[in-house]
Amino acid sequence: MKIAKILNNNVVIALSENNQELVVMGRGLAFQKKVNENVEQDKIEKIFELRSNELISRLSELLSHIPTSIMKVCDSIISVARCQLGELNENIYIALTDHCNYAIERQKKGLAISNTMMWEIQRLYPKEYRLGLEGLKLIEQELQVTLPIDEAGFIALHFVNAQLTGDMPIVMEIMTIMHEVMNIVKYHFNIEYQEDTLDYQRFVTHLKFFTHRMMSRNTVPNDDISMHIVIKENYPLSWRCAEKISQFLLNKYQRELTDEERMFLVIHIERIRKKRRD
Repeated sequence: MKIAKILNNNVVIALSENNQELVVMGRGLAFQKKVNENVEQDKIEKIFELRSNELISRLSELLSHIPTSIMKVCDSIISVARCQLGELNENIYIALTDHCNYAIERQKKGLAISNTMMWEIQRLYPKEYRLGLEGLKLIEQELQVTLPIDEAGFIALHFVNAQLTGDMPIVMEIMTIMHEVMNIVKYHFNIEYQEDTLDYQRFVTHLKFFTHRMMSRNTVPNDDISMHIVIKENYPLSWRCAEKISQFLLNKYQRELTDEERMFLVIHIERIRKKRRD
């Protein structure tokens, strides 16, 4: 394995025997080294063998300006997640490491950000949220930085996103269903979406995750029935729209929504509807 590019003393781009680019990490791995020299095997701590050259390039750029300690702890978090969630998109290495690096920087400056989707994340993605909590513990243990609980939700969303990828036909079908649902809401209330608003972005994010669950047949079980009743009574217009969506999905995709799924749809639809009214 030969050095192709030196990013810093601890990270290099190396070429394997079959000429594949690898990102290689290790304390002092590149100290006093030059391009085309062999990588010292006993100093290697981690090898990232990504399939995409673009991801290799982006990871290289990221590792050139962040501490390797953050990359190592994020790699540990991802390894734990893979054991519980299965295969994850390789982009998680860039996305999660970049996020955690900025989260740690913000925390040191006292600039923590609140997660407005915490309630939904905890209920819709409990497994990913628990992994987020484990991630916070690892960061505290390895880096001596205590991040706020909101970050567990952000980490959870990175894991959800990493599970959403698939072959192009699957991606296209997800986009089609999202578009169909958004059109039902649009024409039901005769509204134009304000795409620059936070409520619209939340709606789109929710629909992406919702559609993926629908296609993978992962239902959200009914939980607090009393909450469903409260939502239905307080937001009757949005509830009726959600029922129309539910009927559409049943007729076209043979997918019946639980009351829990319908409730979350109502909450997002109501935000969109109120924005139009305001």
